[in-house]
Amino acid sequence: WRFTFYIISFFTGLAVLYDKPWLWDHRECWTGYPQQPLQPSLFWYYLLELSFYWSLVFTLPFDVKRKDFKEQIVHHAATIFLISFSYCANYIRIGTLVMVIHDASDCFLEPTKIFNYMKWKKTCDSLFMIFSAVFLISRLVIFPYTVLYNTYYYSMEIFQPFFGYYFMNALLIILQLLHVFWSCLIIHMVYKFILQGTMEKDMRSDTEESDKDEDRENIREKEKNGITYFSNITSNSYIQRNESEPLNNRTHLTNGHVKER
Repeated sequence: WRFTFYIISFFTGLAVLYDKPWLWDHRECWTGYPQQPLQPSLFWYYLLELSFYWSLVFTLPFDVKRKDFKEQIVHHAATIFLISFSYCANYIRIGTLVMVIHDASDCFLEPTKIFNYMKWKKTCDSLFMIFSAVFLISRLVIFPYTVLYNTYYYSMEIFQPFFGYYFMNALLIILQLLHVFWSCLIIHMVYKFILQGTMEKDMRSDTEESDKDEDRENIREKEKNGITYFSNITSNSYIQRNESEPLNNRTHLTNGHVKER
């Protein structure tokens, strides 16, 4: 369902922004600010994104606990504050750029997870390499140039800073720090893939809960097989030992049983 959402959200963002001047000329984000009219398409795009991230917050306690659980909480909180504050302060144009940039890489992350769970290793590895390239380019190159440089310098040419200027940029810096954190994990996974030729498990967690359940089931199965194997060995050894004894050492009873002398 996340893959479906990110696909819909990303192409919705492109459909909404493709004819907007600030997508191509970033200085247009501040033309006429703060009196920039809110178009209905931008309103529904904002509502779509905000509702999705609130749903992630509500489901976070029930999700798999990974190493970056705290970072996920910070990310969701910063994103909700960023979307809400940019709407209230009429930073709509810069907010739409932030959202469409983030959705670009997530479109490749979710199918990568799907094929990983399906055990399609080659497809999963190929998609992960594509995701890595899109993530690193969009979060470490496009985002700083298109958004951070835009909000820090271009906005100063049009409108003098106020409280919203500092608060908005502080949230964007938090997002960028999280981008750097996740980029380090991705680069490490890509490095391992190049050396070993196979993708290791998600660097954010030692094992997922589903993996733990599977491991427990495998251990139970092995223990069960081990007990059965040991039982078969002892039974066969007992039969062979008894059968190896001479028949004259046994006494046949009337009920067909054999009694040792």
